[in-house]
Parts: sequence; C-alpha cells; structure tokens
Amino acid sequence: MKNLAVIGAGITGITTAYQLKERGYDVCVFDKNRYAAMETSFANGGQLSACNAEVWTSWSTISKGILWMLKKDAPLLFNPKLNFHKISWLLSFIRNIPNHKQNTILTARMAIASREEFKRILNQEDIKLDLEEKGILHLCNNHKSLKHGRIINKWLMEAGLHRKEVSIEEMLKIEPTLNLKNFVGGFYTQSDMSGDIHKFTKLLAEASEKKGVKFNYETEVINIKHNSKQQIISFKNSIGVNEAKFDGVVICAGVASKFLAGKLGDKVNIYPVKGYSITVLLDDQDSIESAPYVSLLDDEAKIVSSRLGENRFRVAGTAEFNGYNKDIRADRINPLVKWCNELFPRVSTEHAIPWAGLRPMTPSMVPKVGSGKLPGVFYNTGHGHLGWTLSAFTSKQISDHIVRKDNAL
Repeated sequence: MKNLAVIGAGITGITTAYQLKERGYDVCVFDKNRYAAMETSFANGGQLSACNAEVWTSWSTISKGILWMLKKDAPLLFNPKLNFHKISWLLSFIRNIPNHKQNTILTARMAIASREEFKRILNQEDIKLDLEEKGILHLCNNHKSLKHGRIINKWLMEAGLHRKEVSIEEMLKIEPTLNLKNFVGGFYTQSDMSGDIHKFTKLLAEASEKKGVKFNYETEVINIKHNSKQQIISFKNSIGVNEAKFDGVVICAGVASKFLAGKLGDKVNIYPVKGYSITVLLDDQDSIESAPYVSLLDDEAKIVSSRLGENRFRVAGTAEFNGYNKDIRADRINPLVKWCNELFPRVSTEHAIPWAGLRPMTPSMVPKVGSGKLPGVFYNTGHGHLGWTLSAFTSKQISDHIVRKDNAL
C-alpha cells in the first residue's frame, strides 16, 4: 500500500494521518467541515487523563441511568425512547460488565503509553496548546465514592499509574482556589495533563500538511466501495460528486464510523453519547486569579474542568444517550454553570460559551483499532470520552499495524 485515505479530521484522524506520513505513506484526509477538529474535538474537557481510565461498564452505571431517567439535569441522562441501534448497544454494554476491571486496566495502560507518544509529537512539532502539566485532582463528595476510588487505585497501580488518595487539606494545597465544603476527600494524579484539544489538532493538521498530507475539507464521504485491489471513495464537495481510488482507508469518523463500516461489511457498534461544555471567559482580574490551574474531575457530577491559558476556563461533562441530536439544551448546560459557581464563587460565569458534541462510544468502552473484513480497510475510532487521552497511542498502533500488513504482502 502506498496511497491511503483517512476519513475524519478530528483528533484521531489527524494523529493517524501524521503517523502514517511519518512511515512514508501518501495520505489524504477527508472531512465534511471547513477546518480540522470542528466536531467532538472542538471543545471537550481538555484532559489527558490516564486517571480517568475506568470504563463505565458496571451495574452502578445501569442503575444510575434508570434512577435519573426523568431528571433533566442528571449527570447521566438516558432517553427511554428505544430503537434497534440503542437496544443492541445496551445489550452489548451489559455483556461487557464482567470485563470492567480488565478493560479499565487495559485503557489505563493505553493512556500511559499515549502520554509518551503525545509528548514526542508535541516536542517534535513544537506545538503550543495552553498545556498545563499540573496533574488531575479527583473530587469525592461522599465516603462511598472514596471507597470505590480506592478499588480503582489498585487497578490503576496494576496498570502502572500512580494515583494517590489526598485529604481535604492536601487538596487545598494542590489547588487553593477550590471551595470544598461539599467534599470529603479525593485522589491526585500528578502525571496527568490538560490543554486545548482544538488548538493541538488544528496545529498538528497544519504540521501534517507541511509534511505533504493532503486535506479535502468541506468534503462529505457518501460511499466506499471495494474492488479486488483498491477502495473507491465517493465524495461530494462544492464541485459535485467525485470518486478517488486508494490502496487503503482508515476510518476515524467518530459517530459516523458505524455507517461507513456498514458499507464495507463491518459491524462497528458505536453509539453517540452527548457531552456538554462551557468555556468561561475570564474577563476580570478576580476571575483570572480565582480560576484553578489544576485540572479537576468530579466523578459523581460527571464534570471535569481545565484551565486554558490565562483567560479561559473549560467546564465539561454529563452524558446523554439521546441519539445523534447535537442541540444545546439549557437544562444540561445549567449544571455546569452551577458547578462552577459553587466551587469557584469568585469566578464570573457571565460570559460562558456553551457547546455540545457526540462522543463515539463502543459498548466495551475500548476503541476499535485494527483491520476490517476487507483488505486495506482499517479503523481507529470509538474512543468515547478519552479521545485525546488515547489518540496518540492508537494512531501509532494502527499505523504500525498497517506497516506490518504491508510488509506481509
């Protein structure tokens, strides 16, 4: 294989294109948007978080989903309206519950490896992205959450990650701006980071283009056919409908990956789980000084936060199972604003920009990385809420896999 197409210009698509170009392939990226990172990679929580590797496949997730079904501002909201896709995904999710520990450890190991690869790319391309290497602080508001966190600590330690339990006093030393009156303790992972995923992806796309990667923006892939030797991609842009042949194709298309896979005879069971964020503009000195620089994770509220340079503070989270709807709902944004107001009362949320995106989640919560049924078809997709955390590793993984396949021919 010499000529490869990458479908999707989000974080996984751009890192994959970059890695493939490093290995000597001619690479062409397709994306329906005008720029890179305009979907799920646009305004997420900003964390590179091995400490958040625990997969959601547990009975407690199921029970919370049922309990909160009619609570519009619930951290986890499940729309009871069912269809075949949602039912099949949920049944597979339940079948993966016995793999909770195994997949958590696997994800943590992938995240640790991804961190090193991310730093290699960052240094190699001299990318500036408001990176904060101040660790991630988990917040626990009850002793049940602390007890569960101690169990997860053992799993993370087995994976090679050090996350230590910290008292309220220690938490305030780590991040003095916090209002912790409703919390009982937490956990701290010093090795984790945070930053601006959109800025990183856009700058890496520019670096990839300088190396020779071709980009077809504002171009929608409408079909993929396969002959005995090549993939034939049909796409629509401002000129009209066209076709192009490639020796191989890597699908990194987020929630659209399921439909593209179906055209190639593969079942990639990805469900769109909506997440929300607000980007708080720190327009006054009091807000600048009172917003945290340490990245935070509130497990119970399903909320994370990251400082993006001096003048921006990102608060993101919640999980909504509601199909492919990307509407920004006020009743889902309000908990993010309320959380910020309660924990950082001196930070003004007057200028908070809302956003919503669809996380591509597999039922196992482990990304789909590898070959399809047909020769020359590959996948790097389904990273869920850990797209940025895992993308540097999975892009290396799929690129090395393609090289091995190529050498075996």
